[in-house]
Amino acid sequence: MANNVGDVVAYSSANRIATITINRAAQLNALNEAVIVGLQAAWRRFEASDDRVAILHAAGDRAFSVGADIKEPPREMWQGVPSIGAEVSKPVIAAVHGWCIGGAYVIVQMCDLVVASENTVFKYPEAQLGFTGGLIASAVARIPHKIAMEFMLLGEDLGAERAFEVGMVNRVVPRGSELAEAERMALILTNSAPLVVTTLKQFAMQTLNKSPAEAGAISRDLLLRVRESEDGAEGRLAFREKRTPNFQGR
Repeated sequence: MANNVGDVVAYSSANRIATITINRAAQLNALNEAVIVGLQAAWRRFEASDDRVAILHAAGDRAFSVGADIKEPPREMWQGVPSIGAEVSKPVIAAVHGWCIGGAYVIVQMCDLVVASENTVFKYPEAQLGFTGGLIASAVARIPHKIAMEFMLLGEDLGAERAFEVGMVNRVVPRGSELAEAERMALILTNSAPLVVTTLKQFAMQTLNKSPAEAGAISRDLLLRVRESEDGAEGRLAFREKRTPNFQGR
């Protein structure tokens, strides 16, 4: 089964594996509002599905993603991040290649496993550009502290082999084979005990320290759900109409 959750994010399902694809190759898979909203919808769909594992990858051969689209940046980058913008209790494998920059790396670092093509280059240049969403700080709980600080602050290129050496990725594979390796790993997970897999992921997520930006994004997600709910719309309408609102709890 395959269909799009948005023009620029595709979702397919086979053998209890969901494959989520960023599909803006002509723009080097830059993260605009449509991509971020599409990713959030894909994570929610995955969580509600019978699929047991998701693979995240991107179209084209030059970049997994160059990060935020500077021409049309997303309003809330965190919404596309698994376990931040949407609850994801099942494992996610990132299959990356080429450039993986800025917010794209933030998404990848929140995946449970990462397979990198040998041509992958990670980069976080926000300190040199003068802005940040802060979620990158979670890297200190996922890779050694000094490496995380170097990566966050210096903005230098970090290649696939170095990323493997410092624990940012699980596998480095020949160019073009990252998706196949991710699928191999996913098949192991689909044949594993789902309750054990999800319990271990839950415990792992609780063990990792949440940065202030991460906790703030999760809180903001809850507040946005209230604001954008049917009850929220009903409350605003009732106020304008000077009547008692009829709340439905949704």
